[in-house]
Amino acid sequence: MTARSALPVSAAAAVAALLAGCTSTAPNGKQGAGPELVRPGTLVTCTHLPYAPFEETRNGKIVGFDVDLVDLVAKDLGATQRIVNTPFEGIETGQDFAIRTCDLAASGMTITPARAKVMDFSDPYFDATQALLVKRGTTPVKKIADLRGKKLGYLKATTGASYAKEHGPGVELVEFEDVGLLLAAVRSGQVNAAINDNGVLLDYAKHNQDTTVATEFDTGERYGLAVRKGNDALRRRINAVLARAKRDGSYDRIHRKWFG
Repeated sequence: MTARSALPVSAAAAVAALLAGCTSTAPNGKQGAGPELVRPGTLVTCTHLPYAPFEETRNGKIVGFDVDLVDLVAKDLGATQRIVNTPFEGIETGQDFAIRTCDLAASGMTITPARAKVMDFSDPYFDATQALLVKRGTTPVKKIADLRGKKLGYLKATTGASYAKEHGPGVELVEFEDVGLLLAAVRSGQVNAAINDNGVLLDYAKHNQDTTVATEFDTGERYGLAVRKGNDALRRRINAVLARAKRDGSYDRIHRKWFG
């Protein structure tokens, strides 16, 4: 739900041991034939809701930019995408792959060295920066230091959290576990600002015009779709689909749909 950063992974060895005992199942149900899927004919995606416009629930259905991209992968595999909403910690530690909860993770997730130790990433598919959301009409904020003596909300276990802690001496930091609660806290005045990925904040401000994105920080983050460590067949297939989508205009069409 943000360029979410990896938490320290203390169970990496245990995860690797679990992965070593896994067998592969291709879409046709044959062992070892092609991309590995948890359930034949189904591409199971782990995500953590909400994280609009990448993934959110509308009218009882999970939709979003990531959802549409992964649908392209599912179609290429002759499978149907099934989305599992799971705590983000299970995704970023690699545990959801180890216990075979899902085939891939799509959650507006930044590629980081820590995560790459417990999962494999596709080629980058989205560039992101950190940004600050504030109530419209408040004192201008251009950098985190401008919030000295005030409250800055951040989302737990994200790159925004790391950035706020590094650049916010004298700022009162307030942690949230849900991005919806974080952004609502800006509107209610519970916090003076919120730090998160620019794509999410710009989308929120568009639909909540009493808020605005005050500034952005060029953190150079890139999102990737993640698969179980060593599942190269699925990772290569995802990369092929992403490359084709960028060539044939499918990626641009999906981007316009969700970002305008």
